[in-house]
Amino acid sequence: MPLKGTDTRWGGMAKALHWLMAIAIIGNGVLGWIMHEMAPSMDKLNTYAIHKSIGLTVLALLLVRISWKLLDKRPADEPMPRWQRIAAHATHGVLYLLMLLIPLSGWFYNSVRGYPLQWFKWFNLPALAGKNEGLVELAHLAHESLVWVLVGVLAAHVGGALMHHFRERDNTLLRMIPMARLRQSSNGDTK
Repeated sequence: MPLKGTDTRWGGMAKALHWLMAIAIIGNGVLGWIMHEMAPSMDKLNTYAIHKSIGLTVLALLLVRISWKLLDKRPADEPMPRWQRIAAHATHGVLYLLMLLIPLSGWFYNSVRGYPLQWFKWFNLPALAGKNEGLVELAHLAHESLVWVLVGVLAAHVGGALMHHFRERDNTLLRMIPMARLRQSSNGDTK
C-alpha cells in the first residue's frame, strides 16, 4: 500500500492516522465515561492520567494529520449531489475542529483545576491558565459538551460512509479501509 494518496484512494499514512485516531478518540470517550463513574481511588486517578495522556496524543496526532494532509494528494470526491458534497466537507471540517477543541478544553479544565499534566508520566506540560475555581464548572461543561457534539458529528460521519457503501454502492468507505479492493464500474474503471 503506497504511503501517499492517489486520484482514487487515500494513502497508507492517511489511513493509518484516520484509524489510529478513531480508535484513540472512541476509546478515550469510553474511558472518560467509565472514570466519571468510578469511586474516588488511586485507580480513578490513574485512569484520569491515562485519559489525559490519550487526549494529548490525539492532539499531537491531529497536528501530524494536518501536516500530512498539506503534503498528501486528496482523492477526488465520489460522484454525489452537491448538497452531499457540502455536508461531507462540512462534517470533516467540524470533526477536525472538535479534534482540536476537545483536547484543548480538557487541558484548560485540568489547568483551572490546578492539576499537573503529564504525558504518560514521561514529561509535564505547562498549564494553559492558572488555577481558578470560578472557571472549573464552565471548563468542565465546555469539555463535556464538545464531546457530545462529537458523538453527533461522528454519527453523521459514520452514517454517511455507510450510506455510500450500502445504498450508493460507491468507494467512499472502501478507499479508507486498508487493503480493500475498490468497486469496479461497468466499463472496468473504479467507480
